[in-house]
Amino acid sequence: MRHFSSMLNGLASSFSIRRGKNSGNGDGREAAEAMAKDAKKNDLILRSSGFVNVDGSDNFASVFSKRGRKGVNQDCAIVWEEFGSQADMLFCGIFDGHGPWGHFVAKKVRESMPSSLLCNWQETLAQTSLDPDFDLESDKKHQRFLIWKHSYVKTCAAVDQELEQCRKIDSFYSGTTALTIVRQGDLIYVANIGDSRAVLATTSEDGNLVHVQLTVDFKPNLPQEAERIIQCKGRVFCLHDEPGVHRVWLPDEESPGLAMSRAFGDYCIKDYGLISVPEVTQRHITSSDQFVVLATDGVRNVVPCLG
Repeated sequence: MRHFSSMLNGLASSFSIRRGKNSGNGDGREAAEAMAKDAKKNDLILRSSGFVNVDGSDNFASVFSKRGRKGVNQDCAIVWEEFGSQADMLFCGIFDGHGPWGHFVAKKVRESMPSSLLCNWQETLAQTSLDPDFDLESDKKHQRFLIWKHSYVKTCAAVDQELEQCRKIDSFYSGTTALTIVRQGDLIYVANIGDSRAVLATTSEDGNLVHVQLTVDFKPNLPQEAERIIQCKGRVFCLHDEPGVHRVWLPDEESPGLAMSRAFGDYCIKDYGLISVPEVTQRHITSSDQFVVLATDGVRNVVPCLG
């Protein structure tokens, strides 16, 4: 319990910078955004191609993105070292936009999600610490996972609502996927919305490097995804010139034809089965694990070990 208490106290101290008498979620979000600005000033945040390797840290993270043949590059990414002013934490995320405003949607979610997640995580920590029935030591790994899962689900709902209310971006027929990872000590928490993929490179017993897929590609033809969409009166089928490519369609129109079943935005079809609820998983990192790759579908379609 000692580590948990000291971590909570450190977060409370960090967040108190912007809090006044009328403390609330808005103040917590402002504090998180202030921490993001400080992190950017200290070169702890990376949003373009390059790498982050803070002195004294065991983490090394790099980002690479290149425009393809379709026109505007709608992919974007972020790495935040010492996430939330915690030396043992790292946040990474990739966002794959689609539709006419997809590149704007992806960047909007990239800017909103880390601070919102940090705020919700801090508040969930505070709430659970006050719960007399909460015992972190009984199953520390599971309790931490539940805290992160709750924080992620709450964050994604809030970010999607913010996006819908944003007048500067037309996200009715545009959206983005979001695949993010938080590393906290020897645990990683993965949250996935859409069809991007996280792959872990680990060393096998015979010394070879092997890959382990950490996420599910949320495609419309997955049984549980298709069932939800059909129950909501949406449709799932392939076009004649795209055999094998299942898409989501409105009940009475051949639109919008999304190739994923979860995304931020795309409000034209949110009532017909498309959701922005993340699948959250965790994995314990061992000495055999070497690195994790986060890749959008455009990358993994041409890299064999990611496909």
